[in-house]
Amino acid sequence: MGGRIKFFVSGGAALGREFGEFFEAVGINVIEGYGLTETSPVISANPLEDYRFGSVGKPIPGVDVRIAEDGEILTHGPCVMMGYWNNKEATHEVIDAGGWLHTGDVGMLDTDGYLHITDRKKHLFVSTGGKKIAPAPIENLFLTSKYIEQFVLVGDRRRYCSALIVPDFDALQEYAGTRGIRYTSNDELLNSPEISQLINDDIDALQKDLANFERVRRFTLLKRPFSIEEGELTPSLKVRRKVVEEKYADVIEGMYEGAN
Repeated sequence: MGGRIKFFVSGGAALGREFGEFFEAVGINVIEGYGLTETSPVISANPLEDYRFGSVGKPIPGVDVRIAEDGEILTHGPCVMMGYWNNKEATHEVIDAGGWLHTGDVGMLDTDGYLHITDRKKHLFVSTGGKKIAPAPIENLFLTSKYIEQFVLVGDRRRYCSALIVPDFDALQEYAGTRGIRYTSNDELLNSPEISQLINDDIDALQKDLANFERVRRFTLLKRPFSIEEGELTPSLKVRRKVVEEKYADVIEGMYEGAN
């Protein structure tokens, strides 16, 4: 690090709490902030003296933030752009008559004024029971499992949540070795009742504090990881949810057949 670094600023994607705590433990402070290109580009940042992992800090001086009724983060201030070049229609879609920029992100302000981002507005699910579900924090929760490599939550306009899971095959093989589970291929390993029960138990343990409508009731273990080459991941390795749901439509429907 050169010995002169005071701290790092993290932005562009969520910084997992466990990563922030790890770097803090080894003497490297990582301060998370938030902004858009349309906000020049900072909206908020954690104060160096009182940073909070899991938040993107407080709005910077001169910038106001409020949360709309639907949970969307709105911001107002001198950092907000005048508009998109030669595109009044697009400008009016994101900046309202009061000058508030609609960020497209969903979040909340805690009692001390720290901003917390939960998901993108366009990613929100609405269950058939009318419950709004933010998939990103739930997916990130399950990704803390040593047995899960990739996780896609399904539940928009559905009775309950289900999941497409790419397991960590190295971890599963290690588990199988310690338990004497015999297999000749990864496909056979995935079909093992012991492996299915392992993942099921892990999911139940991780989701014990989730609301009932957020909990995963059924899941499918996939044979291969999502990839950029197959169009399932962006170049920055974010899951293209629509592509994945289209490719695995039959698998998804199978998780809802015959369900109450």
